[in-house]
Amino acid sequence: MAFRRLRNFKIFLSVGFAVFFIMTYISFNDNGKSTSLYKFPEQLWRFMMSSRRQCGCDTCVAEPEGSTWFDERLNLSISPLLTKQNNVIPESVYKWWLTLQGEKKPKDIYEVMEELFKVIPGDFDLMDQSPYRCRTCAVVGNSGNLKSSYYGPEIDEHDFVLRMNHAPTARFEQDVGSKTTHHFVYPESVRDLQANVSMILIPFKTLDLQWIISALTHGTINRTYIPVPRKVRVSKEKVLVYSPELMKYVYDKWLLNHGRYPSTGLLAVIFALHVCDKVDIYGFGADSKGNWHHYWENNASAGAFRVTGVHDGDFEASILANLTSINKVLMFRGR
Repeated sequence: MAFRRLRNFKIFLSVGFAVFFIMTYISFNDNGKSTSLYKFPEQLWRFMMSSRRQCGCDTCVAEPEGSTWFDERLNLSISPLLTKQNNVIPESVYKWWLTLQGEKKPKDIYEVMEELFKVIPGDFDLMDQSPYRCRTCAVVGNSGNLKSSYYGPEIDEHDFVLRMNHAPTARFEQDVGSKTTHHFVYPESVRDLQANVSMILIPFKTLDLQWIISALTHGTINRTYIPVPRKVRVSKEKVLVYSPELMKYVYDKWLLNHGRYPSTGLLAVIFALHVCDKVDIYGFGADSKGNWHHYWENNASAGAFRVTGVHDGDFEASILANLTSINKVLMFRGR
C-alpha cells in the first residue's frame, strides 16, 4: 500500500513538473520575449478551467461578466432560427408578429412552414457553442462612416461576416471587405447572393414566407406592399429564416418596446450575440460629421430612412453603446 502511494505521488509530481515546464516554455516564447514566471499560475488556472468556459476565445460574449444589464437581457434558450425542429411560434409572439405590417387574412402559418421546409433544408443549427470554439463575427452595417475607413481586410478576417439589405461590396472592398457569409434581408430589401452566402430571411408577415417559397420555385408572387422580385438568386440549401420569437425577444428585452419593431441592424447584432463568441461591429451610426447615410450614397444628407418612425434609432444606439461599454462587442466607428 505504501509503495502504491509513493508511486502515485511520483506520477502526480511528474505531471506537475511537466505542466510547469510547458507553461514556462510558453511564457518564455510568447512573441519571442521572455516573461515573468508570475504569469504561470494564471495560465495554469486558465488551462484547468478551459473545459468549463463557453468558448475558446480570450473572452466569450455569452459568459457572465458581472453586468446585470446584460445578464438580464441575453437569453440563449431562444433559438435564432425557424427550423424543422424549432417550428412552434408561441401564441403571444404570433399575435404581435401579425401586427408588424398589418397583415390581414394570413394563410395558416403552420401550413406555410410545412411547405417552406419542403423547399429549404430547415435543419441548420448555429447554436453549437463549445469550450473549444472561437467563432469571430463581424456585423457590417451600412453607415457612411465606413467610407475611407480601410476596414475591409480586417472585416474579411472574421469567421462570419454578416451584412444586410442592399449592401454592396463591389467597388467598396477596401472599406467594407469582400467576404460575406450571411446576408440579412426581407422581401422588399432582397438582393441576389453568391452561391456560398447564406440568406437569412427576416419575415415580418406570413406573406414573406410565402414569397421565399415562390422565389425559389414557381415565381408567382411579385408584390407584398410594394413590388418584389419574382425570383432571387440564392442557393436553396443556404436559405435560413429568422425566428419571429427572437424578433419579439429583441423588441421586449432589448428595446423595451421602443419603436414599432427592431431594425435589421439590431436584429443582426443580437443574432450575432447568440451564435458568435466574439462580435465586432462596423458601419453603425452617423459619420464623423453627424450625417446619417449609406456608404454607397454620394448624398451625405440622404438619411430619410432614420425618420420613418418605425425604429427608435436613438434607443438602439444606446443599446450598442452599452454593449460596447461592458466589452461585449467592439465598435468600429470609422477613421
